[in-house]
Amino acid sequence: MSASQTPPVTAVTGDDVPTLLVKIFGKDRPGITAGLFDTLAAYAVDVIDIEQIVTRGRITLCALVTAPTGGGATEGDLRATVHSWAESMRLQTEIISGLGDNRPRGTGRSHVTVLGHPLTAESTAGVAACITDTGGNIDRIFRLAKYPVTAVEFAVSGVGTDVLRTALATESAALGVDVAVVAAGLQRRAQRLVVMDVDSTLIQDEVIELFAAHAGCEAEVAEVTAQAMRGELDFEQSLHARVALLAGLDESVVEKVRAEVRLTPGARTLIKTLKRLGFQVGVVSGGFTQVTDDLQERLGLDFASANTLEIIDGRLTGRVTGEIVDRAGKARLLRRFADEAGVPLAQTVAVGDGANDLDMLNAAGLGVAFNAKPLVREAAHTAVNVPFLDTVLYLLGVTREEVEAANTHE
Repeated sequence: MSASQTPPVTAVTGDDVPTLLVKIFGKDRPGITAGLFDTLAAYAVDVIDIEQIVTRGRITLCALVTAPTGGGATEGDLRATVHSWAESMRLQTEIISGLGDNRPRGTGRSHVTVLGHPLTAESTAGVAACITDTGGNIDRIFRLAKYPVTAVEFAVSGVGTDVLRTALATESAALGVDVAVVAAGLQRRAQRLVVMDVDSTLIQDEVIELFAAHAGCEAEVAEVTAQAMRGELDFEQSLHARVALLAGLDESVVEKVRAEVRLTPGARTLIKTLKRLGFQVGVVSGGFTQVTDDLQERLGLDFASANTLEIIDGRLTGRVTGEIVDRAGKARLLRRFADEAGVPLAQTVAVGDGANDLDMLNAAGLGVAFNAKPLVREAAHTAVNVPFLDTVLYLLGVTREEVEAANTHE
């Protein structure tokens, strides 16, 4: 048939066309889906929608089809045949008559990811009620993961993403769960750059404290840190003051500190999975390149930037060299990495725990506060409050099965 002879594409069904919702449920086994549609094929019906889920070995299969027309077959014949087939398979069935397709979804589409450790019925009810109260409708719910946290995703329509995010931010804190709200669409899977803070995010340690332990000045460094947290010093002032306390340390301490660094649980899984999925990954740190360069090599990171400890004649001078990576610097580096990666800023993800990360978290398309201070949790797009860094994957819609497949040894 030539292009000029191709028949026009029309809707499968109009609002006034009789349709049947065929529901099958019972113990799952191979061949159920094929058997149902083989049974329906005898009546030449068109398939409008299908939904199937298996939970703890029990299948629920729903098929929305046009009612039989022509050939002498009636709706009653189809009902009798489907019921007979279901009985032979030891399944239950329900067939509901109606008109047309599913009702149109409301404008405004979002993915709401809920992380619980555990996820309780009370918290799930609270999230669902909050979605309803904003005017949203829950179109679909499915589980992303059962380990190391329970993660479920709600597909929501009928309300703007920003409105939903604001409402759920308050509700999630009260319910004790982590909730992320992102707009639906292709851009979700197109987020191809993830940038993380290092200290207390990618790793469990504060690198300056590891160096201070070797210099015997932990208390002095802690006091400067406390002054900075009280607002008496800005980050650059506190950085210089703390680094000055390391003057005279032998450069061999660098290797010792590298060996002492402990990755956050799930860090390797997160990075390996992101890389397998085609993401680029970077780190920015108010710490030191002497550590981040090693992490970049060990973990296969695409980008890394931090402050650099000056070393002359084999000893730390107590100074840093080059551009200072502070709060504003982290956001600047996120933009630089995005440019180099060819990724729009709206399709970036930033992860951090401290006030020093806030500009970066707000600049990214999705800012994730990881076990962060209250101020940071409140300002970020979403928060993760469990000690597993790979849970960030679930906020991107990656399932546990995808994680396991990406980390299976070839």
